[in-house]
Amino acid sequence: MQSDKKTAFRRVFVGDFRWNQAEKAAIYKVIEGGRISEWLKVREFEKRFAAYIGTRFAVAVSSGTAALLLGLLALLYDDRFPRFRKGAKIITNPVNYVATANAIALSGFEPVFVDIDRNTFKLDVSKLKILLKNSKPGEYAAIIPVHVMGYPNDMDEIMTLADKYGLVVFEDSAQAHGTIYKDKRTGSLGLMGGFSFYVAHNIQAGEMGCLTTNDERIFKLILRLKANGRSCACLVCTRSMGICPGRKNRNFNDEEDCDPRFTHEYVGYNFKTTEFSAALGVSQLKKADWIFKKRQENVKYLNQKLDKFQDIFSLPVFDENVSYLAYPLIIKEGAEWKRSRLRMMLEEKGVENRPLFGSIPTQQPAFAHLRKFYRKTLPVADYIGRNAFYIGCHQYLNREDLDYVAAVFGEILNRI
Repeated sequence: MQSDKKTAFRRVFVGDFRWNQAEKAAIYKVIEGGRISEWLKVREFEKRFAAYIGTRFAVAVSSGTAALLLGLLALLYDDRFPRFRKGAKIITNPVNYVATANAIALSGFEPVFVDIDRNTFKLDVSKLKILLKNSKPGEYAAIIPVHVMGYPNDMDEIMTLADKYGLVVFEDSAQAHGTIYKDKRTGSLGLMGGFSFYVAHNIQAGEMGCLTTNDERIFKLILRLKANGRSCACLVCTRSMGICPGRKNRNFNDEEDCDPRFTHEYVGYNFKTTEFSAALGVSQLKKADWIFKKRQENVKYLNQKLDKFQDIFSLPVFDENVSYLAYPLIIKEGAEWKRSRLRMMLEEKGVENRPLFGSIPTQQPAFAHLRKFYRKTLPVADYIGRNAFYIGCHQYLNREDLDYVAAVFGEILNRI
């Protein structure tokens, strides 16, 4: 590689977490409180997050995958949704982190994939309309639109189609904390919303997830299911001595001596979280608006710096309503660069990057049994899965970091 100018080596990560004083203080307070299992800090996080998203309820769980699994299990148990039975079909995005498809499959449902928009990775509503128009009555149970990289799906159209065909809409908003769609935040538009607070995501807590909903019955069901299906749906267990308050109005008599915490109405999961994760989540939520804006500023600045490479890449669409998970780049047809080579050279220069997930039914080994069926039916997803990748745009990157990224691209592409 020839260049007249070399940049001083530094590391620019896809995601990062900085232990500021607020985060340290939050953890110390949990330690001093003497309780690390779910308690008051988890409840505080749930209240704050529900208010932030704009829903009546939020339930904190152990991960984003746990949120998806619990939401689907709740739909199996709720008799208002008879289409949810083993083998039911659920429509979702093919280009996405595999957790969504895994949750559908592990819950006993069949994932069905529809092609996507090339620039924003959202479901192609025209393809969705064709699929549903040609479907049998009751063939599909739900749509799980994934707001990939923070870009919202066309939720008005999806909700209209869901209403027409009797489908549940369960938003996967794991990559879109704070994204706004027509004055509402994603995760508040469907029956449920699922979120992840993995360390590389927009709002971070190390490992934690959350379900949001306005449906009280779903909310109470999820409280039980995340604790192995126990009878008690208390938000915070306040029992110290004597009778468990959860026995009230639960038809337990003294002779049975049933403790609702150890009486199980459903077969569920242990997907509870910890006070530590919730404490970090609360500290992050307090600066969510700053995170949102800082990521947007970084995307806008990178677009300006990398604009001269638009014959090679499709740069991310900038939108002031999008909370960006990362900075995605798509190598254009006819470009001489292969993604693998470019990614390797970026890593060698300290610019961490990731492939954009891959097309699940055609490129992920775990779903290889679907490859033949979906061959040539997902052209956009297949192209994105082979040619898109992303770098960081997180809130801890400064202008020097972004200038370094631009300089590295210039060196690699010989365009200083």
